[in-house]
Amino acid sequence: MNLHSNPGSDTFASSLAEAQQEIRNYTLNFGPQHPAAHGVLRLILEMDGEVVRRADPHIGLLHRATEKLAESKPFNQSIGYMDRLDYVSMMCNEHAYVRAIETLLGIEAPERAQWIRTMFDEITRILNHLMWVGSNALDLGAMAVFLYAFREREELMDCYEAVSGARMHAAYYRPGGVYRDLPDRMPQYRESPWRKGAKLKRFNAWREGSLLDYLEHFTQDFPKRIDEYETLLTDNRIWKQRTVGIGVVTPEQAKAWGMSGPMLRGSGIAWDLRKKQPYAKYAEVDFDIPVGVNGDCYDRYLVRIAEMRQANRIIAQCVKWLKANPGPVMLDNYKVAPPSRDDMKQSMEALIHHFKLFTEGYCVPAGETYAAVEAPKGEFGCYLVSDGANKPFRVHLRAPGFAHLSSMDEIVKGHMLADVVAMIGTYDIVFGEVDR
Repeated sequence: MNLHSNPGSDTFASSLAEAQQEIRNYTLNFGPQHPAAHGVLRLILEMDGEVVRRADPHIGLLHRATEKLAESKPFNQSIGYMDRLDYVSMMCNEHAYVRAIETLLGIEAPERAQWIRTMFDEITRILNHLMWVGSNALDLGAMAVFLYAFREREELMDCYEAVSGARMHAAYYRPGGVYRDLPDRMPQYRESPWRKGAKLKRFNAWREGSLLDYLEHFTQDFPKRIDEYETLLTDNRIWKQRTVGIGVVTPEQAKAWGMSGPMLRGSGIAWDLRKKQPYAKYAEVDFDIPVGVNGDCYDRYLVRIAEMRQANRIIAQCVKWLKANPGPVMLDNYKVAPPSRDDMKQSMEALIHHFKLFTEGYCVPAGETYAAVEAPKGEFGCYLVSDGANKPFRVHLRAPGFAHLSSMDEIVKGHMLADVVAMIGTYDIVFGEVDR
């Protein structure tokens, strides 16, 4: 039937025109209270139907002011703030800040402490990527992976707790070394209504020896766990539909936006500070740099999965070295390292050193430095200026998430609304470091 012969066709045509006009352009607030906005991201999206025409990220809703706080306290009292920047990559943040202080002081941590730092940097990398794969899969509709990833996170959180007493904000790295040596015994589960008999024995199977024995068991078991995540996601057609060809970042774009870490390597650029500018003991361990080909969300997923396998290799090498080489983990210099509790209770001089260290800290020679580490999300750097006082004159932190989020508009333009969620996930953003 000819549409124009229908007496109601004019009404239909005008209704259709109105509907098209209505959905043409509107502005949408994505977050800050949104499960996929990862905290406090406010994203203002200009939409054409379901297609994004412009994305404007608004930050600053967290109000951290970490850099200013660090300038108001002695150097050694700001280590705890570093944990709270990217609160999924705690010890890596500490590492950059502590390295900056050590550079200005002209000191170097003992060899064993350097190996411990290398090992815990990689434990932190695995912790970060497990959080990422679990939460990103959850954002895109895969529930089970989150539960799998948190199973292994708990095992590594126990290592944080064993060395520092805290499961997240460790403050374990100190200028001149680390807080203390690795414990000879891992804490064990006690009997409870939920864990008893054979089940309790199974839970404590890895915990019969030291922390290094525990990690040795973990490194042997973990590759099978990564295989499980890959079984759930890598060839999953829904996962591939949501990530393949989505959020393509060309190598030129990645460099222009100052990207680093998996965002840069996912675009095929093999840049990794652990290889290019080695620090701690990275020059002495064997590992590869995984790189992507297409620069899309799927490639970045594959890069992070491969990075977990490489981190596991590095941890195994560190465990082997640390088992064979005992030694000091802190400089024997009471100007930067506290005396032992025994000394403090026996010697008045040691007591004075302890008191002065924890009240006024130490004066750092005037100068400026920039120390960077390959954090799980990319290059995390600390630019530190000292004027010779016991507090930093300036602290500026280079957070990878800030540079990545800046590219949001360019990368998501022309994508659908659902792809914005995939893009926020693949950036692996934590707002503590963005809102410094």
